[in-house]
Amino acid sequence: MKTLLKNGMVYRNHEFAKTDVLLDGRTICAVGDDLQADGAKVVDVAGAYVVPGFIDVHTHGAVGVDVNGASAEDFEKICRFQATQGTTSWQGSILTDTREQTLACIGEYNTWKAMEHEGADLMGIHLEGPFLCADYKGAMPEHLLQKPNMELLKEYQDAAHGDIRYITVSPEVEGIPEFIPEMKKLGMVVAIGHSGADYDTARKAIANGAMASTHTGNAMKLLHQHFPAIWGAVLEDDNLYCEIICDGRHLHPGTVRLIIKTKGLDRVVAITDSIMAAGLPDGDYKLGVNDVVVVDGDAKLKSDGTRAGSTLTTGKALLNLLEFTGKPLEQILPLLTENPAKLIGVYDRIGSIEEGKEADVVVLDKDCQVIRTYSKGKEVYRK
Repeated sequence: MKTLLKNGMVYRNHEFAKTDVLLDGRTICAVGDDLQADGAKVVDVAGAYVVPGFIDVHTHGAVGVDVNGASAEDFEKICRFQATQGTTSWQGSILTDTREQTLACIGEYNTWKAMEHEGADLMGIHLEGPFLCADYKGAMPEHLLQKPNMELLKEYQDAAHGDIRYITVSPEVEGIPEFIPEMKKLGMVVAIGHSGADYDTARKAIANGAMASTHTGNAMKLLHQHFPAIWGAVLEDDNLYCEIICDGRHLHPGTVRLIIKTKGLDRVVAITDSIMAAGLPDGDYKLGVNDVVVVDGDAKLKSDGTRAGSTLTTGKALLNLLEFTGKPLEQILPLLTENPAKLIGVYDRIGSIEEGKEADVVVLDKDCQVIRTYSKGKEVYRK
């Protein structure tokens, strides 16, 4: 199936230009002016923005589905919802859980891979734990946290056939800095978070290969002028990526601007950290083994009121970032496209509109609302 997107303002090389994009099967076949293609479905997108599909590397669920307890069919339900938000690729974030439940979740992911798909691509797995600090556990069940266990991690990665792409660890947990190179050898990008690590310990983890900071500023010891701690370490480092949750609750808009100004637009990754309540009204929900209540869109643990993920979507994150920063669309888009792709190591195939890359494309109207989503060349959402 060929699709020819005509007359759109196409985002390439960090700027917009009016041109055409030809999708052929799963691939972006051509980008250029006045393209023609026999047998192609021609879609006139004049007046609209044509941008790379959004990538969410950290999300725990949506539309009534919790990743930890999801079936293969449930994963597909999330995929179809994600497409409505402009997301074309996402990682299922498994909250710290039992070995048995984690392996069951991985098994359902494997089953999903063999299914026919009509939404965003579930491109892999993110393990948020279990090697995390109890003092900054956030919504993590403390009794399931543990010291690094490479045999367990190998078992998980073998079960996932190498598709655990991302893991969050706490640098101060005994042995973590030394184990980071081993985690990387397993094919996992390592992020640090849920942490009260001092500056030097965090710096050691970064020196040993940590590439990102999980939901920066949340479940994390804050910067003090005498004790910069983990937050100071991640803000200072030129190469490390900072995840940010831009829902206006996890980070004040001024903090969002400060992180972007400190890190630069090329080292910030917008995530949702969404839970099963995303796309649904307020009410009672689950996050892994935890009971969660959502009031006015704000998700918190029933037990103690700790914030527990979000109800954010990528489409809303884009609008919030534009509002919070006042920056133009072309400067904000990398936070949802190029940067997460580079962090996870998939920029060779997704994250930008280039000939030969996978045909993950989103069409935005003049108000930056998602009106069409193409995943691997297939139209999976139309407003």
